[in-house]
Amino acid sequence: MPTGDWPAYDPGFLGIDVAPPAVGLPAGSAGAEAGEVPVLDYTHFTVAMNRTRRLAWWSAWNIDGLRLLTGDGLDRDGLAFRTDPRLPDDEQTDDTVYRSNRLDRGHLARRADLLWGALAEAQDANADSFFFTNITPQVDDFNQSSKGGVWGLLENALLAQEGLVDRRLAVFAGPVLADDDPPYRGIVQVPREHWKVVVYQLDGEHRFQAFLLTQNLERGVLAGGFLEEFRTYQVPLATLTGRTGLTFRGSTGWWRAARVSRRTVRSPAPHRPPRARSTR
Repeated sequence: MPTGDWPAYDPGFLGIDVAPPAVGLPAGSAGAEAGEVPVLDYTHFTVAMNRTRRLAWWSAWNIDGLRLLTGDGLDRDGLAFRTDPRLPDDEQTDDTVYRSNRLDRGHLARRADLLWGALAEAQDANADSFFFTNITPQVDDFNQSSKGGVWGLLENALLAQEGLVDRRLAVFAGPVLADDDPPYRGIVQVPREHWKVVVYQLDGEHRFQAFLLTQNLERGVLAGGFLEEFRTYQVPLATLTGRTGLTFRGSTGWWRAARVSRRTVRSPAPHRPPRARSTR
């Protein structure tokens, strides 16, 4: 269970309705019944789980950059990754997948982003970030900014945007759960791609950016030509909807009217099936 009784993801955090993505399950399909997409609240973030894939569909979190805390009591020493008792263990991906390889336990809602508010609140968010429901398999030099990882570097860049005066963000992220992702150790299919959407206010306007990132699974994890390099693309929301089956929504319809902040924009790479599979 969550460590404390603090707010989870707040769709109204930015003064508009920024609802989490909707999982596009057709009526009558497997998994479309009520309760088949568990939504779990934690301190400052919320996760929607895919029971079959044992990974999150998405994680949604708020960042209050002017209230971020660091220092005593907010490091990760002594904090263990753990399953959430609200779900069966066989619907989560635990340490069995991460032993003796280069797969990191990659946070979706980044630990450092959640450490804001009163000290006790930030401490509870720190602990909650280590639930396996908020974790996805990521190759170390994809995940870690210290190794040039594109996922980590993008995380670092979110709050560093010039002109972001109030430093308040709403962020969504998750793995792209493709049917042909390679299986690993008979437990999980490892996602080749991850995505992130960041929403914020700049120059009096609400804006968003959407990103698609790929990881190379041949680097000490799997064999068989799954990807040749790391890539980061800024993409339209329609591209993410097509890749993920998620729909970005909001009662104000602001997604359709919001200004898209564009920097270096590249077209996404074509999705290619793997040439071989390995379950080493």
